[in-house]
Amino acid sequence: MDVETKVDLLLKRPTEELITVADARSLFETKQHPNHYIGYEISGKLHMGSLIMASFKIKDLIEAGCNTSVFLADWHAWINNKFEGDMDKMKLAGEYYREAFQLIDKKVKIDLGSDIYHDNDEYWKQVIQVSMNMSLGRAAKSVTIMGRKEGEATNLAQYIYAPMQAADIKAMDIDIAHAGMDQRKVHMLARDVFPKLNWQAPVVMHHNLLPGLIKPEGQTQEEIEESAKMSKSKPWTAIFIHDSLDEIKKKLNKAWCPEKQVETNGVLQYVRDLVFHEFKSFDIERPEKFGGNASYENYEEVEKDFVNGKIHPADLKNSVAGYLDKIIAPYRDHFEKPKYAKLLDVYKDVEITR
Repeated sequence: MDVETKVDLLLKRPTEELITVADARSLFETKQHPNHYIGYEISGKLHMGSLIMASFKIKDLIEAGCNTSVFLADWHAWINNKFEGDMDKMKLAGEYYREAFQLIDKKVKIDLGSDIYHDNDEYWKQVIQVSMNMSLGRAAKSVTIMGRKEGEATNLAQYIYAPMQAADIKAMDIDIAHAGMDQRKVHMLARDVFPKLNWQAPVVMHHNLLPGLIKPEGQTQEEIEESAKMSKSKPWTAIFIHDSLDEIKKKLNKAWCPEKQVETNGVLQYVRDLVFHEFKSFDIERPEKFGGNASYENYEEVEKDFVNGKIHPADLKNSVAGYLDKIIAPYRDHFEKPKYAKLLDVYKDVEITR
């Protein structure tokens, strides 16, 4: 596969930005199998925004010849008080995450934070080096990568979350750091600081965040985007990989989907980023008195008819539900096997915040 084809795979939707295209091209020219990673706090059950969107890009990276890895950040979860700091519960949840991400492709390598940090003086030296090259103000602003607002850090450990995440990239010899757009600040930190330490700055790739099912709110654009994203801490806003078709329909029925409006319309984005990523067409089934059945070959046609009032939100929601069900079915069916019950039991009576 030639270099341009590999770069095109990195740019393929749902990628929102690649920093930089020139750096990615240079990377592929000099390294046949670059090292990639995407990191996750071990926390709540996986949903379409956390697993499915990332899976699309992981598959693209594998096709481009990259060594792909998922980093299960148990220490970061501890710092962010997931499972109220109970590491035993995190260990079980980590096994669930491991199983889910390896369903994408067995080539995906799974790394655990504890394994990298234990008895590793070099790693902790790198954390200090990164910390010495960032201001307190930048550390305070970076707490948003934890799902917190600026000023919401409650202890000193939360200020070293970002330096640790940047040091993870160095410790694992990562060439392509990947995440949703909400992690942009820490990746730009790495690109700023690494050259000062004579380290190779990573190429960074961000996919867009899948919106949740509620109306976005906030004063700033960052607040609006944060409130809009699908979140495990707001289960009524998310389509989990364990949801049945009936549950998906019930959630979508209540979803924010203003008639004729494209902006902030998450259901339309599901058509664009999920349905047309996995299917060649999108079909709407409805009675003749409401326009009859319709079939679309691309997202633009769907958006046009929605804006013109030719597709009612209720018909859009009902049709989208069936496609989302098909996308998550392999994951849901896998975890319905009795042997995985113990892994999911860890979520009983546990409130996942943030």
